[in-house]
Formats: sequence, structure tokens, C-alpha cells
Amino acid sequence: MSKTVYSDEHEWVRVENGNATIGITDYAQEQLGDVVYVELPEVGTSLAKGDQAAVVESVKAASEVYAAVSGEVLEVNEALTDEPGKVNEDPQGAAWFIKMKLSDPSEVDALMDEAAYKDFVAQQG
Repeated sequence: MSKTVYSDEHEWVRVENGNATIGITDYAQEQLGDVVYVELPEVGTSLAKGDQAAVVESVKAASEVYAAVSGEVLEVNEALTDEPGKVNEDPQGAAWFIKMKLSDPSEVDALMDEAAYKDFVAQQG
């Protein structure tokens, strides 16, 4: 069974069988505008919660994507390197950034569920 949670940095984390798939939320891609470049970490990289996991550049700005949880990068979404615009088309689906093996699954419990994240976004004004 998978569970999706959200960070206050506008990343989503889908957890399944001790692994996490991470990307940015629809709200985040809307704030960025048209994404023109995505820089992903190397497979095998260990990330601690809060570390920079990726960089996204849009026509408006460059923004870091942070690791919402700690773990080792198992896979990166190479398709985003060739087609960064996918981030705008399907940010919470096909345009995931990284998949990682969780080193501390309890960190997931500190993230927001969908209802809490929607409230958080509503407060962003």
C-alpha cells in the first residue's frame, strides 16, 4: 500500500515498501512557471532530510528541491533531463524526480497528509 505525504517545501513523497518517490507539487510547479532545466543527483547518493536533492530552473527562477526524507537515491527520472517541461504537465505523476530507499521511515510521519498540505497552501495566500 502506498501513502503520499507532503513537505512544507512543496515536495510530495509517495512511500511504498520502504522506498520513497519524490517530486514537486502542482502548487510548486505553478509558482515556478515553465520549467526549462532539471538537475538530478547521482544514483547511489545518500541524502539527509533537508539536503538539496535536485535543482529546477524555470523562466522565472532557479529553485532547489530538498530531500523531505533521508535515504539513498536508487533511481532518477532521466526523462526530465531531456524534457523538463514534463514537470509542468504531470508534477505529481510522470514527472517524479528521484526514488530512494528510506534510511529512517519514521521521518515520513512528520510530513503532512493531503488535507494538511491543502490547508498549508491556502495559507500561502
